[in-house]
Amino acid sequence: MHRQLLVIAVLFLATGSAWGQSPPLPDQTEQVRVLLERVGQLEKRVAELEAKQGVSPTPILTAAERTPVQKSESQGTTASPGTAHDQMAQEQAVAQQAEVHYPSLQVRGFADIDFSATDQKGTTSGFNLGQLDLHLASPLSRKISYFGEMTFNAHANGYTVEVERSIIRYDYNDYFKLSFGRYHSPIGYWNTAFHHGAWLQTTIDRPEIVRVGGTFIPVHFVGFLAEGNIPSGGAGLSYSFGLGNGRGEIISRPGDAGDINNNRAWVANIFARPAKLYGLQLGASVYRDKITCQNNPIVPAVPGCRLTNGNDYREWITAAHVVWTKGAPEFLAEFANVNHHQVLTNLVSNSQGLYVQLGYRLPWSEKTLKPYYRFEYLHTPQSEAVLPNLDLVESIAGLRYDISSYAAFKGEYRHASRDILKTPTFNGIVNGLFLQTSFTF
Repeated sequence: MHRQLLVIAVLFLATGSAWGQSPPLPDQTEQVRVLLERVGQLEKRVAELEAKQGVSPTPILTAAERTPVQKSESQGTTASPGTAHDQMAQEQAVAQQAEVHYPSLQVRGFADIDFSATDQKGTTSGFNLGQLDLHLASPLSRKISYFGEMTFNAHANGYTVEVERSIIRYDYNDYFKLSFGRYHSPIGYWNTAFHHGAWLQTTIDRPEIVRVGGTFIPVHFVGFLAEGNIPSGGAGLSYSFGLGNGRGEIISRPGDAGDINNNRAWVANIFARPAKLYGLQLGASVYRDKITCQNNPIVPAVPGCRLTNGNDYREWITAAHVVWTKGAPEFLAEFANVNHHQVLTNLVSNSQGLYVQLGYRLPWSEKTLKPYYRFEYLHTPQSEAVLPNLDLVESIAGLRYDISSYAAFKGEYRHASRDILKTPTFNGIVNGLFLQTSFTF
């Protein structure tokens, strides 16, 4: 087949040259005879070349031996059996390329580089490599898929690698999907809408109540999660419910290796996305767990219960959010209350946290500029025995500039008041300039 194509190509070039340099032959029959002779010569030459290269030559067919073109009354001209076989092989190859193969791994990455400078005493300004984040996704069958997320984090003494998410999911239908593994707790909105890639979010950092490595709410959860849509017409209701390990010995981390007190935590979330108000989402969440503060004879402050160790606490977290995700404007607001009830003494404490963020994508410069503002508030009472002192009032004003579809520059000015920083000589107010370039690849 390849040799015949080569012969035809050479013949085409040769005849084209001949027609351009010689006068036309007077008789059409003579022209056909000359062309057939040239075909025979070229086929013989190709056979000789293939023999020298050790390739099994293709049998040379005479004009009489070639399969004639067949005709059908209903379809007209049809291909010869050999040509039909080649066409069928080509169609099978195309079908194999279009077929989804399992597993089929896809990798997506995010990274950021940061700069910060503040007027807080005892701190230094400079660049930070930020976080390298890899998303791994692979379908395992038509209804089963795997997703993983790993981050590489720069620290003063080196790098740490963290498995942020590792999930296998079974998609039964739109109303029921079941996942197992380590995932982001479906508490509120931000924690499941924006993951570890800084490029995904408008701002440089996450709000304090959902800060990665923070303690206000458990950012990660290990267990199973059921989720799906609820038949509700135009209300667009959806739900999620999870059961698994609660906080670990370090309360900012989940129980990756098991639950420390053999008491399962659970989380439930319901939200609505009205069809007539595209971009609007309203939701509420609840989280329930039992926290055991372990005694640590070497470092009593670790693993993290602020005032006492060796006690159990019932934890209730309730949260609500309302968001409008269109870029002009963008509006995000969340509120969360963390309730701790000490089992031994019945001491109760409630800590509150909220943020309100407003952004607007300007119509100029191809909508690449997006100024934004965020206000944050956190309060932990003196009776709070689990969480550290998180009292915070902060205002952030910034500008995001999308330099391409996959990279952005961000600049922020922050004015924050933190009670934890207050001393007799310092009022706890910190001003700072923060810059970031974030991108996806």
